[in-house]
Amino acid sequence: MALNNLLQKITHAATLLAVIIITSCTVSYKFTGASIDYTKVKTVSFETFQNRAAYQWGPMATMFNEALNDKFIQQTKLQQVARGGDMQFAGEITAYDQYNKSISSDGYSSMVQLKMTVNVRFTNNTNHDEDFERQFSSTRDFDATQSLDSVQEELVSQMIEEIVEAIFNAAVANW
Repeated sequence: MALNNLLQKITHAATLLAVIIITSCTVSYKFTGASIDYTKVKTVSFETFQNRAAYQWGPMATMFNEALNDKFIQQTKLQQVARGGDMQFAGEITAYDQYNKSISSDGYSSMVQLKMTVNVRFTNNTNHDEDFERQFSSTRDFDATQSLDSVQEELVSQMIEEIVEAIFNAAVANW
């Protein structure tokens, strides 16, 4: 009986100890993909990306600029400055086009592909080995029975999100 009492006390003590350990220890993970040395890199600056594509859709440049700025503000601890940041982004939207992707049996287009391309010049003033100038593109398909006006905002938003993610990863995710 004394042995059972002792085993019961040990079980209660072990349970209490486990609860204390579990509630006192917390682990926090942040999966932004950013790999920034904040002791060296403290600021970021963005030049306004102009729409230099032959085909223009008015809101696209503003949507892109806001998405790029927001990505870095939300997923890094970098302070945004007007110019001269430790990390600097400049560039332009160079292409925004639509292509007939497939033809139906009656000879008319059945699918249309929308493509957006952005040229980016990235400068890391703390490590110029990471500087680059690169083109980032994204495409989306839509049914040719739909007008571009009816799908444009949604598709452009999706392409911008994809391009901004690729730019972010190229600049700060050193995997």
